[in-house]
Amino acid sequence: MKLVRLALTALIGAAVMAPACAGSKPAPAKHKRNVIVFVADGLRYDSVTEKNAPTLWRVRQEGVDFQNSHAVYPTLTTANASAIATGLLLGDTGDYANTLYTAYPVAVRHGAVVTFLEDDAILHELKNHFGGDYLGSQTLLQAAHAHGMRTAAVGKLGPAAIQDLSALDGKSILIDDVTGSDVGPTGSASGAAPVDKALAADILAATGSAQPPAPATPNVAQQTWLKTAATKVLLPYLKSGKRGFVLLFWSRDPDATQHAQQDSPDSLSPGINGATSNAAITNADSCLKALLDTLDALDLAQTTDVFVTADHGFSTIAKSEPGPDGNPLPPHLPAGFLALSVANWLGMGLFDPDVGNVQLDPGEHPTRGDGIVGTDPTTPAAVIAANGGSDLLWFPGADGRAHAKSVFDQLMMQPYVGGIFINDRLLNAGNAADFAGALPMSDIGVIGTSHVPEPSMIVGFRSYAVPGCSLAALLCTAEIADTNLVNGQGMHGSFSRADTRNFMAAIGPDFQTHFVDPAPVGNADIAPTVEFLLGLKQGKPDRKSVV
Repeated sequence: MKLVRLALTALIGAAVMAPACAGSKPAPAKHKRNVIVFVADGLRYDSVTEKNAPTLWRVRQEGVDFQNSHAVYPTLTTANASAIATGLLLGDTGDYANTLYTAYPVAVRHGAVVTFLEDDAILHELKNHFGGDYLGSQTLLQAAHAHGMRTAAVGKLGPAAIQDLSALDGKSILIDDVTGSDVGPTGSASGAAPVDKALAADILAATGSAQPPAPATPNVAQQTWLKTAATKVLLPYLKSGKRGFVLLFWSRDPDATQHAQQDSPDSLSPGINGATSNAAITNADSCLKALLDTLDALDLAQTTDVFVTADHGFSTIAKSEPGPDGNPLPPHLPAGFLALSVANWLGMGLFDPDVGNVQLDPGEHPTRGDGIVGTDPTTPAAVIAANGGSDLLWFPGADGRAHAKSVFDQLMMQPYVGGIFINDRLLNAGNAADFAGALPMSDIGVIGTSHVPEPSMIVGFRSYAVPGCSLAALLCTAEIADTNLVNGQGMHGSFSRADTRNFMAAIGPDFQTHFVDPAPVGNADIAPTVEFLLGLKQGKPDRKSVV
């Protein structure tokens, strides 16, 4: 269990905590403890320098530096948000990726069966539809709230709500992109969490607006609003509780900016290593600094542990594989290239689930890369959910294994493929040699207790070094990505170490100082570690294999 290593090496009370990790109860805390979990979306370990991120750099230098940290795979935002929230792997949370096949028509998506999850209204519907099968466990914030602590989640739309979906019903505090608005980013109902009237009034007085600005590149205005709400209103409110608090702040930058920046249009250099991306890292750093400064001002620094992480790393988008000389070939992989290929390999029609299941004509491609393959979109032979550096595929129906085998055989010949993971049920349903060269999905924790429809196959796309890049190796990584973004912009989702290595550090009264931890740790270790620090107890599902 990774938590044992994390507790024994990174925390001050090692001698006390060792038996607790073996099953006994931790000693009662002598002082009221608080925790801030700060998530810098898409922050790469090597991208943090004293110049562009002095606060993040200081936390890493003065506290615990988790040098061997990992995102869960697929390296996507909502997937890692679920791991951060619950301490579980994806087979237990059911949040396998940002875009999923739900196998039922999602009402707030106008009946689509493939949906993007970074939306409060969609998350609320999934929670109600799947119940305990979505997320599958009491989250860290819910456990803290049940213990009598005050809690709040602040930041990016989607992953902030995943920390405590009960906030969408008004049972806890959630402040995100759509706070104060009835309309979400797509023009549909926002599903925004209700906010206590007194807190809402205080936030209006502190920020000058009842709702945050729209995201931008870099995302300075929106995050200034969010950090003002957190520091001027929420932290003083949380401090007034009798049993401590847990605050999670999810910074949309540098992720949003690395995706959208245009420092090198149609070129892999500097890619996501340019001035705009660096400004986004500084923007995230300023949010953390404001939180730490407020802890000092409120006399909370000596009783508050701060855990900093990123949900995943990042790579520069390449729309082609490298040629024999190592240089990328001309871009030739449009959004939806895998869905187009699967339809071709199976000799069936391709329907776009993001525009009412319209059938695509030759030469057209799906608007978001997602696709339904078959003769009738209501009875698909295959479903493809495009997720950037990895695509997820489902093969429902009696012929599912045969279709999966046909697609797998073709994928093994494609130069854009980096790795393929096959659902254990498919492997066990026949000759495992049919999928020779693939790995079972159980090896990456995508098989578990959730009954959210498991993918049949996960295709991780190829990553390679950007020619001529002189930065740290992982900063020089390009990845082939199924996205409507273009060469030179940013993406994640792959199995590459560039995407799995996230920034992670911690500082506070329960963490050692100036300590470098080389042990492997990951986002799924955060909730159990914080839970242990606070003496909380989370409900965990039965982890027995359901294969």
